[in-house]
Amino acid sequence: MDIAEHATALHATHKVLNQPPPLVNYNVFTQDVTLAECVRREGADWAETRLTDLGAVVGSEEVIGWGQEANAFGPVLRTHDRYGQRIDEVTFHPSWHALLQMAVQHGAHALSWQHEQPQGNHVARAATFYLCTQAEAGHGCPISMTHAAYPVLRVYPETTAPWLPLLTTNTYDPGLRPPQEKQGLLCGMGMTEKQGGSDVRANTTRARPVAGYHGEPAYVLTGHKWFCSAPMCDLFLVLAQAPGGLTCFLMPRILPDGTRNNFFLQRLKDKLGNRSNASSEVEFVDAWAVRLGKEGRGVRTIIEMVNCTRLDCVLGTAALMRQGVAQAIHHAAYREAFGRRLLEQPLMRNVLADLAIESDAATILAFRLARACDRSHSDGHESFIQRLGTAIAKYWVTKRGPQLAAEALECLGGNGYVEESGMPRIYREMPVNSVWEGSGNVICLDVLRSMGKDPQTLDTFLAEIARGHGADQRLDRASARFQQDIVRMAAEEREWQARRLVERMALLWQGTLLVQHAHPAVADAFCASRLAEESGHAFGTLPTGIDVDPILARARPTI
Repeated sequence: MDIAEHATALHATHKVLNQPPPLVNYNVFTQDVTLAECVRREGADWAETRLTDLGAVVGSEEVIGWGQEANAFGPVLRTHDRYGQRIDEVTFHPSWHALLQMAVQHGAHALSWQHEQPQGNHVARAATFYLCTQAEAGHGCPISMTHAAYPVLRVYPETTAPWLPLLTTNTYDPGLRPPQEKQGLLCGMGMTEKQGGSDVRANTTRARPVAGYHGEPAYVLTGHKWFCSAPMCDLFLVLAQAPGGLTCFLMPRILPDGTRNNFFLQRLKDKLGNRSNASSEVEFVDAWAVRLGKEGRGVRTIIEMVNCTRLDCVLGTAALMRQGVAQAIHHAAYREAFGRRLLEQPLMRNVLADLAIESDAATILAFRLARACDRSHSDGHESFIQRLGTAIAKYWVTKRGPQLAAEALECLGGNGYVEESGMPRIYREMPVNSVWEGSGNVICLDVLRSMGKDPQTLDTFLAEIARGHGADQRLDRASARFQQDIVRMAAEEREWQARRLVERMALLWQGTLLVQHAHPAVADAFCASRLAEESGHAFGTLPTGIDVDPILARARPTI
């Protein structure tokens, strides 16, 4: 035996067996039965071809690699250039830019506002965002904020005209340059401060009106922001204290004359997840901005933006749920233990089916909200559903996300705990959607406030869940108990019980949507495990008698 043969023999200690093939080069849209049904049902069937094309891109080995690289090689802050001049720039791995180009090219940032069709534009955009998130979630931050900022900015065209048209082009044009030199813009935001967090009325950043400087109504802002997301965006929505109170402003990174604004990056956040995306602390020193809306009405000005970003929290979580379930079922379909494939073993089937049900419920609820966005301006019921329903879904779906991710990860065993599997990234990403745009308590109090201000809000919700009446006795009983409890509760008890109330509302609504639209096996399993008086708490506690085969068949991706 020569030296080469001897070396080969030394290293040939085993063959790699009993491992699933990588889940790559599959169509993330067409392999998701529930998503495709939602798109058709909620009025965006015209977008199926473009979503099919995007699904093939997102599921490709190349794009999956972009997601891994963008997180392995995170953003780097450069405060100064080599000569000592302040530049305040963030550099990214090329994969980050490739992901953003993919998302912008397919309209994930603007399809709702491009009005390509008479109906379903929000639904088509929601599906686009849902697919892009499964490639990599962090790049969805500037995409989501750009999408959410547009309906605020278009209300003030006389002020935002230099920037507005460039926010809806399908061209990704990175780099800090004057807007007139760019083919597309992205928008970030700076709302929260160290001392206030969700309580933005505690902000201390000050805005001073100035005259004759690049246009009106102009101000200069001085202060800090504890979280300024996506600092390499071209524009930012910012809250600051004007003489008349908390006010909303639009702040560009590059001023109309081509000079840089006084927008200084202090550091990038070292975050649990969302690592591909740069979140920063920023200082303003007489930074120029234009006012949006009246002084003192900052929160009211940005309220539509809040609804849009909260919906994206739901969509983003639902997308990550779907990817976690797809990975878990794919693994179980190939992996053998104790003489059988995992997918054939009763207890694992219980776990996987339970995860698939949760994923379906989150997705169907998210797209019901997208339909409400499409119709809210012409339908009173849909308008109430958009406002109240988005908060309900945001609370519950984002709370369930981390639990599902942990269980899906466990389905892969030790392999799932390894970074290369992609499951740790999904797990780390989940909590951000619960924290972003209002943590759990803030959201639940918003729900109570909405119901307290206008009795029609609760009536609209009850009318929504009445659509499932008679389809399942467990749903009917749970609905009746909720209506009795909500009526008898005093205001003080409602606040104490706010999380429980919103959880019950979410489960009732998901159950109502599932009995109307989901596969009968999914609806039955949901009502049996989430609405029955005796049900388990962990995933994998479905009761006996559930028809698991169609649930798993619908959820399993194929390559």
